[in-house]
Amino acid sequence: MTFVGWLQILIYAALITALAKPLGIFLYRVYEGELPLARVFGPLERLTYRIYGVDPRREQTWSEYALAMLAFSLVSLLVSYALLRLQDLLPANPQHLAAVSPDLAFDTAASFTTNTNWQSYGGESTMSYLSQMAALAWHNFTSAAVGIAIAIAVARGLTRRIAPDAPRTIGNFWVDLTRGIWVVLLPICVVYALYLVSQGVLQNFSGYRELTTLEGAKQVLAMGPVASQEAIKMLGTNGGGFFNANSAHPLTNFVQMLSIFAIPAALTYTYGRMARDQRQGWAIFAAMGLLFAAGVTTAYWAETKPNPAFAAVRVDQSAGNLEGKEMRFGQSASTLFATVTTDASCGAVNSMHDSYTPLGGLVPLANIQLGELVFGGVGAGMYAMLVYVVLSVFIAGLMVGRTPEYLGKKIESREMKLAMLYVLIFPFIILGFAAWAAVAPYGTSALANAGPHGLSEILYAFSSAAGNNGSAFAGLGTNTPWWNTAMGVAMLAGRFLMIIPILAIGGSMVGKKVVPAGLGTFPTGTPLFAGLLTGVIVIVGALTFFPALCLGPIVEQFIATAGKVY
Repeated sequence: MTFVGWLQILIYAALITALAKPLGIFLYRVYEGELPLARVFGPLERLTYRIYGVDPRREQTWSEYALAMLAFSLVSLLVSYALLRLQDLLPANPQHLAAVSPDLAFDTAASFTTNTNWQSYGGESTMSYLSQMAALAWHNFTSAAVGIAIAIAVARGLTRRIAPDAPRTIGNFWVDLTRGIWVVLLPICVVYALYLVSQGVLQNFSGYRELTTLEGAKQVLAMGPVASQEAIKMLGTNGGGFFNANSAHPLTNFVQMLSIFAIPAALTYTYGRMARDQRQGWAIFAAMGLLFAAGVTTAYWAETKPNPAFAAVRVDQSAGNLEGKEMRFGQSASTLFATVTTDASCGAVNSMHDSYTPLGGLVPLANIQLGELVFGGVGAGMYAMLVYVVLSVFIAGLMVGRTPEYLGKKIESREMKLAMLYVLIFPFIILGFAAWAAVAPYGTSALANAGPHGLSEILYAFSSAAGNNGSAFAGLGTNTPWWNTAMGVAMLAGRFLMIIPILAIGGSMVGKKVVPAGLGTFPTGTPLFAGLLTGVIVIVGALTFFPALCLGPIVEQFIATAGKVY
């Protein structure tokens, strides 16, 4: 660990904190206040609503909101599947790439629909330019906009104060989706993509070029519309790379990391505005920041230690574990990126997590298994954190023997049942599929490693799928019919089976009577609550997977210190 490495991490944290307020105010205005640049975006909005055939003034109940979201997601999934299956017949395919197989097309369509962006393929050798843009980059916008919309809708349910006879509505999905795309994501990405082009990132429709290296060897240089996809890939916490090398490809590393956390961090400030108490948003931000600091510190420390795999050979490991890392990034930028991309549901990587030390690899795996709520994906991190806020308030109420209240609204059995359903679905998907894959020959045949590291690869794959992250340990060959199907199902379940309960919580809370705070009210905008929230996340989230982690990276660390590696 070096001073420069720590300085980079501290500068990153400071910039994210500084961005939270101005971007948070902007998001609040987009979704709850006066539309910014109404003369520009107003006509685009109205045109979009006419195409949808919806009335933007009519708000929806939580069930109507959920149904609209599910219908939109289903149609977009089917469109993407069709584009991939017909790729060889469609234009913008200068490499004449073949149609994507049925199982891989399902896996990829499910992946991008759910904001997971898991890739069982090499982008430049599998996807045409049209597929990259229309089937994949398009989903990067829509799935991110859906995530923000869900977070805003749930926040409305928790923070709105309405009359007893007023409709229990939480917004209009089509309005939230449209504003997320037109007003938030697209304008930022236009500027972002132009910046990437200025830094040398490709943006063209040329055919691949064959070059001769200085040694006389032939090399194919991939081309394509990269910058436009890279911008929304990072800002929308998508992670699906245009190239197989993903974000280890020469790009602007630090700016990419900033764009991953920018919107998730800002949503905490937006939430404080919606709650009419900015301390509520800062308490959530503080809990997220504390967990982020613990993760990046552990990963950075672990990766500066020698790699046990080279203990028996003459290799200078004074610089720590450099396997699977770009020398231009080193341990600091690599572990910071690994922590950021798995705290958020991004999944882009600039180093190979499979090559990390056991404890170093434990950090990104544990980050995903927490529910990816440490800032988390755009929207997804915020609504996941709100579930744990409800749980923390309920636990605090039990401690003092009072009916728990949050923002003046009582939390009752219905909300707790829904919250626990949300919490239990996640490990059920991960551990259920992982157990299946660990005993079935068609599951284990994809492993590149045996023993505890092989188990870690399986756990990471299904954690990444259910958590809608998309990164991988990379030692797992998942492009098989069973793995593509299982991963696709896990991604869809991890997205939509968890959105429904949290929307139902918002719908349940929106119509509740607000009571004034009393002497027995537990304050939720304080450092004490931030600490309680952090503790609940660690206990409920992390310990759920502790037995599985003991059989994977933890036991691998002990075995590695004894001289055996896998």
